[in-house]
Amino acid sequence: MKKRIMGAVLYCLGLCLPLCGCGGSGDVLLIGGAESTVPEESGAEVFASSDPEETDIWVYVCGAVKEPGVVRLAPGSRWSDALEAAGGFREDAGRDCVNLAARLSDGEKLYFPTAQEGREQAEEAEGLVNINTADVSVLCTLPGIGESRAADIIRYRESSGGFESCEDIMKVPGIKESVYGKLRDKITVQ
Repeated sequence: MKKRIMGAVLYCLGLCLPLCGCGGSGDVLLIGGAESTVPEESGAEVFASSDPEETDIWVYVCGAVKEPGVVRLAPGSRWSDALEAAGGFREDAGRDCVNLAARLSDGEKLYFPTAQEGREQAEEAEGLVNINTADVSVLCTLPGIGESRAADIIRYRESSGGFESCEDIMKVPGIKESVYGKLRDKITVQ
């Protein structure tokens, strides 16, 4: 049960991360081009620098937040800082769907899903095998994967730093389109 919950959380993050950006400061630049500053009581700091591009990070915050837009934050900021700069969660937000403690990097897009989207992502994640973390015995539960191919998957994963997408499994020797077709709906990288 814990593995399923953890898998669902990781899958949710995996779906959110590609949609998310990171970086920024206390200022919010709305998509329409109008600039709005974060209220002082929000706790977000605004940094004065002759070249803000060097010291600050910019992220696009969207989804179930009150004030979506581009925000400027201090280096080392976390998702929680970006959320605060975007006015906090909307009422329909899936508050447990993202890791608010995760650090941000410049240029990220941070997507905060609604509670409904979070439930749907968790349901989809059940039963998926994470090819970035699974051991030989778990990989062998996949169709078309025996011990030899499972070992090849792990060897490739360790030498390349992991799989960025499910399709990357086709870079493993012996796994072609036909095998991937059987695996596609049973694997994840998050």
